[in-house]
Amino acid sequence: MIAALAVVGVVATGVFLWVGGHLNPLFAAAEAGCVENDQLVVVADTSIAPALTEIAADFDAASEACVETIVKSQDSADTSAVLASGSLVADAWVPESSVWLDRTVATAASLGQSAPDTQVGEPVATTPVVFAAPATRAAEIATEPVTWARVLTGTLPTILPNPEASSASLAGLLALRGHSSPDDPRQFAGAMIELGKSIPASTSAAFGSLATAPQPSVVVTTEAQVAAYNLDEPAETLVAAYPADGTVLLDYPFVRLPASNNAEDDADEDAAGAADAAGAADAASAADAAGDGAAPSHADLVDAFEAAVRDATDQFAAAGFRASDGAGTLDVPGLAAEAPPAAEAKLDAAAQLEILRAWGVLTLRSRMLAVIDVSGSMEEPAENGLRRIDIFQQAAVGAMEKFSGEVELGVWLFSTARNGDLDYEDVSPIAPLADLAHKQQIAGIIQSLPGRLGGATGLYDTTLAAVQRVRESYDPEKVNTVLVITDGKNEDENGIDLDTLLAELAKIDDPTKPVAVIMIGFGPDTDLAAMQRIAQATKGAAYSASKPEDLGIVLVDALSQRTCRPNCG
Repeated sequence: MIAALAVVGVVATGVFLWVGGHLNPLFAAAEAGCVENDQLVVVADTSIAPALTEIAADFDAASEACVETIVKSQDSADTSAVLASGSLVADAWVPESSVWLDRTVATAASLGQSAPDTQVGEPVATTPVVFAAPATRAAEIATEPVTWARVLTGTLPTILPNPEASSASLAGLLALRGHSSPDDPRQFAGAMIELGKSIPASTSAAFGSLATAPQPSVVVTTEAQVAAYNLDEPAETLVAAYPADGTVLLDYPFVRLPASNNAEDDADEDAAGAADAAGAADAASAADAAGDGAAPSHADLVDAFEAAVRDATDQFAAAGFRASDGAGTLDVPGLAAEAPPAAEAKLDAAAQLEILRAWGVLTLRSRMLAVIDVSGSMEEPAENGLRRIDIFQQAAVGAMEKFSGEVELGVWLFSTARNGDLDYEDVSPIAPLADLAHKQQIAGIIQSLPGRLGGATGLYDTTLAAVQRVRESYDPEKVNTVLVITDGKNEDENGIDLDTLLAELAKIDDPTKPVAVIMIGFGPDTDLAAMQRIAQATKGAAYSASKPEDLGIVLVDALSQRTCRPNCG
């Protein structure tokens, strides 16, 4: 009875497995004479990996060869870094954009590695860069045409996922630069500073922040990302808004990697070894035994999979991707059925890398001590009948809004004998602007400045003390800066002179803890020559401002010129 039950159990289990389809691959492999499957490994960007996984499953099921295709989902930024280091083992890569290939080459060069041996094929799919908005707020946002021009002017609140990791963000910045004034580079730089105030680490994080945005906002993303979000059936869907002044396409190239080529070489070597063992007269049959001729080679299977991917236009469309030329009709919630007008030109990889470098400079988080002149001369008139202190007040609060919450800012006030024998007074410590109480304290200090005026200009002693203070509490993760705002020249007869200041700055200079002094002069009494010498000694910069809006311009210059100082054009 025990034996009979065991047989019944085995048969029943076999029937279950057969009906459930669990043994089918095993029987199919046995019928095909497969001892083991030839494994293809394809690394794909997370945005396209789900569609490629479905295509791979269909390819394996339809193939007469013994093949198993594994699609590994990975952010293009991570794959690029691994490939650049020479440690990526895979047959193919489908990145989110061709620009990742240029970034891989640049990273490899920085690591002292040679460029990876890749074969770049044509795109298998594309997706346009769009703005994503919550469906419930789309009407508010669309009261005016949704354009890159509105992003430039700040009238379209925009969230930009980190361009270091997002191809859509980087391509969006390229489109944004294309609509900025070629005669005013500050316009694009200022827009990047504004976008960099808050930088979500990923597109999904950016989508999540839409619900808590203080005003109706959009996220720079792609149709495919919007499709993936909506197909997951969220509580509130997103709507893709297509820039009325044109957009750009991200392509998804099929990139053959060195592992694919090595596998083919290994197959050839195996065939050659088998031929030698069997003798020259029997070389052909030995080659068949090694798999050359009797079955497709590994490289042939990669070719076949690439062809299958290119034929899978319906599956790509169902996932929200357009065809390789940007055309195609979609039926996905939140997306337009017809493709937006094609981009006038392909994305310029070199230009994107240039923008990425500029972005890195502009969004470096700052740790800044603002040193404000409150000498009596700040009451004197400047342009438009305003006092110099009025000009500063009007500009300072707006300029402070340019900084993200991650920026750390402190405030000193200075004039002669301001604080006992000292020319300077510490009125607010260096702390993050994300702290609302700290930010409000600084705003209150700015509003109170007219009532604090008096004395002469104790410029040199104050500048030296400020540099020493910032260096004492130096943060290597941030750009440490002293920002001096003054309307005149040093008037402290009991303090150090310019030569002594420069000598002391040279003495305490520490290349491992650089502290640049940015000097802004208001009015005709400014000693610009002395300011320039101080700036030169600290690899900082000196500027002259006369109108309220000049301070904002100066801050854009101060942030964008971090890497060229003190020799900026």
